[in-house]
Amino acid sequence: MRTVLFLFAVLFFLAPAKNAFFDQKCYRLNGRCLNSCQKNEELVALCQKSLKCCQTLQPCGVNKDND
Repeated sequence: MRTVLFLFAVLFFLAPAKNAFFDQKCYRLNGRCLNSCQKNEELVALCQKSLKCCQTLQPCGVNKDND
């Protein structure tokens, strides 16, 4: 029984750290965490609290890096 309680406590305290990882991944992809993506955005990853990481679509042939 002690083992079960220990595992529950470890998983309970690691959950917020895992969720923050997803938000950081979204921001590195230049995305935003929203409830739903707009027409000019695509879903590129997941965020915490059931949010979607949305990134604005770029028109064909246009690259932000080569302005």
